[in-house]
Amino acid sequence: MPVFTKELRVCASGKSTKEFTSEIEAGLRESGLQEGSVAVFCCHTSSSLVIMENADPSARRDLERFLDRMVPENDPDFTHTYEGPDDMPSHIKMALTRTAEVIPFVDGRLCLGTWQGVFLWEHRERSHSRRIVLSYQGV
Repeated sequence: MPVFTKELRVCASGKSTKEFTSEIEAGLRESGLQEGSVAVFCCHTSSSLVIMENADPSARRDLERFLDRMVPENDPDFTHTYEGPDDMPSHIKMALTRTAEVIPFVDGRLCLGTWQGVFLWEHRERSHSRRIVLSYQGV
């Protein structure tokens, strides 16, 4: 089964979600594959991936605030704070969410729902450029 791999850089401006569905779709067109799946992998320990509603940004902001309440900064029990008060909380948020998603595609199109998008979820306060690997397998 043919494999096509592509690497992206996705930038999110601190503690936010940044959609990059169109870049995954562009990679699919570039691959020439029509049916199969794409594995999307985030190569970092303080950001993650989420498939989430892309029509109303308030849904993502609510999710972000919910997780911030679950894992607050400045927890006195955290010892891993070398890079600041958001250091350990960002690692915990990544561990509680996902660093990989697998999305099927048929007829050269991602099988996402009408309001679904793929987002980089940045857990750090400041902006970062994150490495994302896309691995398409199919025919």
